[in-house]
Amino acid sequence: MTRARPRTRRRSAAVYRRRRLVVLLGVLALVAAVVWLVVAQPWRGMAWPWDQPADPTPSASPSATPSATSTPTLTPSDAPTVSETPTPSPTADAVGTAKPCVARDILVEALSDADTYAGGQNPQLSIRLTNQGDADCTLNVGTTTQMFTVSSGSDVWWRSTDCQTEPSDMIATIAAGQTVSSATPVVWDRTRSSVSTCDTANRPVAPGGGASYHVTVEIGGIPASTSKQILLY
Repeated sequence: MTRARPRTRRRSAAVYRRRRLVVLLGVLALVAAVVWLVVAQPWRGMAWPWDQPADPTPSASPSATPSATSTPTLTPSDAPTVSETPTPSPTADAVGTAKPCVARDILVEALSDADTYAGGQNPQLSIRLTNQGDADCTLNVGTTTQMFTVSSGSDVWWRSTDCQTEPSDMIATIAAGQTVSSATPVVWDRTRSSVSTCDTANRPVAPGGGASYHVTVEIGGIPASTSKQILLY
């Protein structure tokens, strides 16, 4: 009985040393794991590019500034031609720095909605303008500067200005190469006009039966180069 106690104390010391060794090994293993995480896996905790929020204030560095060739610009050779786009209407508020149109640059044409008219059909007359010059120009295209004339030979039958009411002005810019047409036609009622017969109900009626008449027009002081022939039946 006296010899058993020393064996118990030695066994307890050995167990204690083994436990201490296990704890020490555990600490060393934990330290090794931390070192491995830091050294062997540097991407941990870093955000991937597609996870980063957009920068609300873009950098003003030269690399972020687009070059002059990155944005296409419209050059004269790239500009659409009249045949590629619908015919635009002239605008009264786009005068800008354009100069007044001159007769040599503006082609004026008289138009009619038909070539022949049956009895009771009234011709509807319009104007077509083409800027044949190299630069934009301005022109008064209002009714104050328009005058249609219908003649049979040397006999003038009708003028649109004889009984015109409430004429108006409209300064428009016509771009170089642009063709425009009047939107609202002027109607000839097939009677002879006169400033003294505007309120007369029974004005002379133009003969039909295939009679030929010629329509001319001028606008802004620029006359049409040719007339438009129509036939009345």
